[in-house]
Amino acid sequence: MPDILHVHRTGFTPLVGTSGSRNGPYRVNIVFVHGLGGHPRHTWEESATTPGRRDFIKRFFRTKSLPPTAGAQANNASSAASASPKVFWPNDYLANDIPEARIWTYGYNADAFGGLFQANNKNSVSQHGRDLAVRAEQEIMADNEDPVLFVAHNLGDIIVKHAMYRSPACRARLKFIVFLGTPHRGGSYAGWGEIAANLALLALQDTNKKIIRSLAVNGEVLDNIHEEFKTLIYGSDIKVHSFQEARGLSGMRGLHNKVVGDFSSKLDLPPGLETVESIDANHMQMARCNARADPRYRAILGVLKKFLRSEVFVADDTTRTLRRVLLPPLAAAATNTTSLTGADHVCLPCYSLPMPRNHRFIGRDAALDTLKQRLFHDSGGRTVALVGLGGIGKTQVALQLAYWVKDNKPEYSIFWVPAFSQAIFEEAYTEIAKKLGLNKSDQDEDPKSLVRQYLSSGSAGPWLLVVDNADDGTVLFGGPDKPGGVCDYLPESEDGLTLFTTRSKKVAVPVAGSNVVELGEMNSKDATSYLEKSLNRKDLVRSNTEANDLLAELAYLPLAITQAAAYLNENEVSIAEYLELLRGTQQDMVGLMSREFRDKTRYKSSQNAIATTWLVSFDQISKFDSPAADLLSFISFIEPKSIPRSILPGCQSEEQMVRAIGTLCAYAFLSRRGESNVYDMHRLVHMATRVWVNQRGRARQEVRKAIRHVTKVFPSADYKNHTLWKEYLPHSIRVLQEGEWDMKETQELSLWIGRCLQVDRVASQYALASEDQDDRQAKKAVELLEHVVEVKRRMLGADRLDRLGRQDALASYSGLPDEGISV
Repeated sequence: MPDILHVHRTGFTPLVGTSGSRNGPYRVNIVFVHGLGGHPRHTWEESATTPGRRDFIKRFFRTKSLPPTAGAQANNASSAASASPKVFWPNDYLANDIPEARIWTYGYNADAFGGLFQANNKNSVSQHGRDLAVRAEQEIMADNEDPVLFVAHNLGDIIVKHAMYRSPACRARLKFIVFLGTPHRGGSYAGWGEIAANLALLALQDTNKKIIRSLAVNGEVLDNIHEEFKTLIYGSDIKVHSFQEARGLSGMRGLHNKVVGDFSSKLDLPPGLETVESIDANHMQMARCNARADPRYRAILGVLKKFLRSEVFVADDTTRTLRRVLLPPLAAAATNTTSLTGADHVCLPCYSLPMPRNHRFIGRDAALDTLKQRLFHDSGGRTVALVGLGGIGKTQVALQLAYWVKDNKPEYSIFWVPAFSQAIFEEAYTEIAKKLGLNKSDQDEDPKSLVRQYLSSGSAGPWLLVVDNADDGTVLFGGPDKPGGVCDYLPESEDGLTLFTTRSKKVAVPVAGSNVVELGEMNSKDATSYLEKSLNRKDLVRSNTEANDLLAELAYLPLAITQAAAYLNENEVSIAEYLELLRGTQQDMVGLMSREFRDKTRYKSSQNAIATTWLVSFDQISKFDSPAADLLSFISFIEPKSIPRSILPGCQSEEQMVRAIGTLCAYAFLSRRGESNVYDMHRLVHMATRVWVNQRGRARQEVRKAIRHVTKVFPSADYKNHTLWKEYLPHSIRVLQEGEWDMKETQELSLWIGRCLQVDRVASQYALASEDQDDRQAKKAVELLEHVVEVKRRMLGADRLDRLGRQDALASYSGLPDEGISV
């Protein structure tokens, strides 16, 4: 063995290789930074023979107290008295295997426990990052102009990230980072650090609580550094390779899990910026190796050479240019391999689909063609969102596409995950992990991370992932009380395609950007064919008039058609009888549309009734957009068509109003008429809003609030308001039909309606009876006004009817020929 290399405990040390000196020519700097409780030499050093458990524990918990000077001497001497030789692989192997590189190791005092009788450094993580940035500028940036690559373990990775964020000079030179077990978002190592801190406290020692606190899961310090670095990466050409530990830690009782879990040990950058793979070692061993043939060394060497082979700075006499340089081919021993237990044995392609083909599926050719074009042909279309009203058929279109891919793209694996909730999502991922043969290396390993890691790797081949029913933003993206969502576990790969189905554009746009495909109602021809396919008695659709009327009433919604067909099949009634019920009382319609039925083409746990499926969306809206929920409640008591924006209750601000209306439009509960400020709601959705209000037990309060609001905004009888009161009239009559006759606002509103109708009649000889629609409104108004007069008579007596205002005007009004209001 050569003479023992002197390595500084703090700061930079240039490594010289086994020859004792290196002269270049150099093209790159490679800097090694150790982790928590580590050392600039010992972290990267291993005995030539594999250490036993006893040696490992002894090295980690030094039982002999050393005075500071003796400890420093022992560290600098690199344990020269050890019985077995040590392999310091950055110096002994890498310096020789990549002669074009200057190799550096950097040290700092980051002992969470440095022995029970040694006080710890007071520096925080961010202070260590500052020190690294300053020293790198002084010793590396001033020494040469070559690019910089970092290899960092555990806490060292966090310090490197913060140093690069603080120093523009370092950032400009940084090209590549190899992360080894970095707790980007904390990890179970912090629990281990707490144990060591307690041992130190028992010995009355001062442990560095600041560093340990930063390693708590989602700790504020790490979160800030993590987000800062991700922002930096997106605006630069820096590439990242994240190695994850494949094994849990052994050697101490109770410590058998991974120190840093798979979720924490990656930055979650797009595949073009970050590559993730595992090393077949635990957290401490992944930074050490004892031979050139060691798989750990081969993996790290392979990653470094691959980067250098593709892109490195080269200096000429007058300028510096970026060009590609081919290094010698990698030896077979340096082959880069990824460790994923069991995944190598899976038979691809693999399919995980929740439902069989829907043999009743009809049409939707335009939507399917658009999805195929976006996913398989358009550039930048690897993620697409299919959005539409609940019950419009999004799941069935996605299922049809999945089976088309299976038939026509046999190289693609297909995976399907419902996103109703995080629990259901995790259940689906667990099933996918089983199908892929991704066996957990320990009990605490997360199957979601395993699936994401595998599908993000090149080993998975091409795949299509369907994320169905992605309606709840908190499930997808997390919320204040639930940080992190299922999107954190979605894979990204150059060979992967992802299709979301959602009811909300407020989910579709964040996940797919401009790649949003809107699914509308079925056309009449396809809807008729679908109804016929769904019925036991095909002769029921022979009457085109009745079938067309039914489909129009059901708004050509596939789920409503399926529900109607189930009712017709079970009760053996005709379409005409069903239409009579549907057009009958509100109670009859609610009963029909709320009746559950079994459908094998839908999830077993889903609500199949068209009314109840919308109630889920109403509840979601009430959780994240209460002003929109208030608008839903109000609209449930007025007419569903021709709703002027000006009649809607206001919000605290105009922006809040725009957002509330946008939410209802995003769910397709409201639709805007072109560029106007008039909106429509489908009759079935309107019916569902009443069911929702009634279920909440607030119908009486909400209708009284609606009457007060309409009375407040109803225009005066001045003829200049003629256009406005014509817009408000059907909604005012509808809200009066709720029968809250004891309210003074009900009586006032009835009076205003009568006055407006009178002015309108006087102004035009045609009056309201000139049009059928206005004729119906006039009849309703006359009936309501007569009822108000009768109620007032009972309350006040005939001699006090003047309290109604100009009762003579009401009595003289004739909405229809030879017809007045009886007083």
